[in-house]
Amino acid sequence: MPRLTKGGANMAKSVNKVILIGNLGKDPELKHTSSGTAVATMTIATNERFKDKSGEWQDRTEWHNVVLWQRLAEIASEYLKKGRSVYVEGRLQTRSWEDKQGQKRYTTEVVASDLVLLGGGRGEEGGSRGSSRGSDFDQSPGEFDSAPARATEITDDDIPF
Repeated sequence: MPRLTKGGANMAKSVNKVILIGNLGKDPELKHTSSGTAVATMTIATNERFKDKSGEWQDRTEWHNVVLWQRLAEIASEYLKKGRSVYVEGRLQTRSWEDKQGQKRYTTEVVASDLVLLGGGRGEEGGSRGSSRGSDFDQSPGEFDSAPARATEITDDDIPF
């Protein structure tokens, strides 16, 4: 069994990994930095269903802020719409800024490294995948997709690269 110690050569590896499967709360918002890098923001809702103390079913929705960079941001902006089901993989990051009143504000968001478009949003079926790890955006159904892909969904001519 590995021994965990404070600091030094035996320090344990840390992990910062987030996996979400949910629905978009609104269309992604695409912007560009001053150097021209694409950045998109979006919100994803995940739902939990549980029984309360009295045995009644309750639903709880959690909202997650997601940031996507470069080609992944462009893909999200082009193919995702409000209500669409999506799988997002990434890491948590907290950043701070000063508001107009000079108060320091903080936000924690998911910085996406992988994105899978799932079926089910706005009557859409099938899924596609985009990743910031490379240009592996294909038209195959996502591995979590429950709806069959249609042959007319997206063709090579529809993809701008």
